[in-house]
Amino acid sequence: MTIRESAENYLETILMLSERLPVVRSVDIATELNFKKPSISVAMKHLRENGYITVTEQGYIYLTDKGQEIAETMYERHKFLSSWLIRLGVDEKTATEDACKIEHDISKESFEAIKKYISGH
Repeated sequence: MTIRESAENYLETILMLSERLPVVRSVDIATELNFKKPSISVAMKHLRENGYITVTEQGYIYLTDKGQEIAETMYERHKFLSSWLIRLGVDEKTATEDACKIEHDISKESFEAIKKYISGH
């Protein structure tokens, strides 16, 4: 199943927030991404219906195993690519923005090859 880039971003954001906050709610995601709450609610509904998250009665959002796997993949790519670009001399803001773009489009094969190449040097 192909997942859209926006869904990957939401899942990655939920993962990042869950590392900083005791619980993640829609309002936390809205604040983090600077989106309006109704947009987040629609996105969370789609993620829930597709089995990527669960939402408790209190509104706490948790990643399912499937959602966690995608979030961790995106987060690993993001951290790796942004740190690599910074080491190449790209300023942090640009490196972070570019890593966010690249992380969604690069194939698993190419990402692993880049990681292997860089680790060997």
